[in-house]
Amino acid sequence: MATTDEDTFLEQEGCYVALTNSPLNLQSIVDRVRSPQAGAIVLFAGTTRDSFDNKPVKELQYTAYRPLALRTMLSICAALRAKHALKGIAMVHRLGVVPIGEESILIAVSAPHRQAAWRAGEEALEECKARVEVWKREEFEDGEGVWRANRDGVRGERVG
Repeated sequence: MATTDEDTFLEQEGCYVALTNSPLNLQSIVDRVRSPQAGAIVLFAGTTRDSFDNKPVKELQYTAYRPLALRTMLSICAALRAKHALKGIAMVHRLGVVPIGEESILIAVSAPHRQAAWRAGEEALEECKARVEVWKREEFEDGEGVWRANRDGVRGERVG
C-alpha cells in the first residue's frame, strides 16, 4: 500500500483504488483507465446532494478503515476487470468532509465496447456500497447528524 500525507492507494494490473481527504479530480481518474484498446470509458461521479428525506443536508463526513477498505476495493476491481474483460478500472473514495455538490466517489472503467463498460461501472458502484468499509455521517442544517452505512437509503443512528 502506497501512502502520502492524506492519500492511500493500491494498484495492480489494470486496477487502481485510492482513499483521499482531497477533492477528487475527474480527469485524473479517466486518465488512469485510458487505453488505445478501449472503445469506451464510463465515469461515475457520486456527489453530495443537499437533502435526504426532505431534510436539508449541510455536508457529509466519511470515515474508513483504510487498509481493509483498500483491499476490498481492489478485490472488487480485479473481479470486475476479469468478468468484463476491462482494460482498466479505477475507484477513488473521498474521506473527511465532502461539501454539497462535491464528489465523494469516482469510478472509471474502460473496455473495448460500451456495454461491458456500462455494466462494470454500475456493478462496481453497487459492490462498493455493499462491501467497502466506508461509513458516512450526514450533517443536517439544523445541527443534527446521522451515521449511515454507505448505502443508498439506509437509515442510520442519530447522534447528538
